[in-house]
Amino acid sequence: MRTGAAAVVGALLAGAGCHTHSAPPDVPAVLTHPSEESRAELQRVVSRALNRETVTLADDALTADGTLIVERTARRDAQGRPLQGLETRDRPEHFRLVRSGWRCVLLHENSGQRYTLKSATCATR
Repeated sequence: MRTGAAAVVGALLAGAGCHTHSAPPDVPAVLTHPSEESRAELQRVVSRALNRETVTLADDALTADGTLIVERTARRDAQGRPLQGLETRDRPEHFRLVRSGWRCVLLHENSGQRYTLKSATCATR
């Protein structure tokens, strides 16, 4: 009888080991109470995602809408005229802010990469 009980317990434990917890669903979100620290983190994350030294973002980025679109600025000469031959035809980069559980996560839609914002607070829309 002990062998049968051990087999039942073993089967139950094996089944429990295979059970996976699903990740919390992503819910559209906006930033709440942005601080200098959270804005600097957002700028660092977007710069890293785009492999650029720096990007310029508005202070209210992602506060009214959870979508962020970043376009490359045209290079200009000292008089403000576009430089010939250096125009880029890059498509805009799209980001979306979501809340995943209690975390604020920035999704780079062009690459599928996810970046958790550690200093940001966000709320679902």
